[in-house]
Amino acid sequence: MATTNARAQGLSIGTISRKTGVNIETIRYYERIGVAPMPPRSAGGHRQYDYDHIKRLTFIRRGRELGFTLDQVRALIDLAEGSDDACAKVKALTLDHLADVEIRIADLERMRDVLAAHAAQCVGMRAPACPVIEALFAA
Repeated sequence: MATTNARAQGLSIGTISRKTGVNIETIRYYERIGVAPMPPRSAGGHRQYDYDHIKRLTFIRRGRELGFTLDQVRALIDLAEGSDDACAKVKALTLDHLADVEIRIADLERMRDVLAAHAAQCVGMRAPACPVIEALFAA
């Protein structure tokens, strides 16, 4: 019986892109900056991916979807590859990121409130009388 890893050998970049939901150019970028490993190449020079590449790219995509920076994703990958206190370090990194997310949410809520207030004052008249434009020009 073939293993999952054996079945997922020699996959093309297009196949990996479809399986992971990561754009082809993004995959190449991740390889260039060292977040994703460079795959071996065929005799014809084509990249040949395997199951480990699928796992890594999926990990990166999910981390990015949660708003982690590439440096944070790189740190998470390093921690996932083993350390006695990896879980504690992952938790600390995650809590730091959560604090940043909460700050951004508060900022977005303030922006929403200001935009809603300006839009509510707008009656659709000419630009010089527009409260939104006036607010943008205000010092």
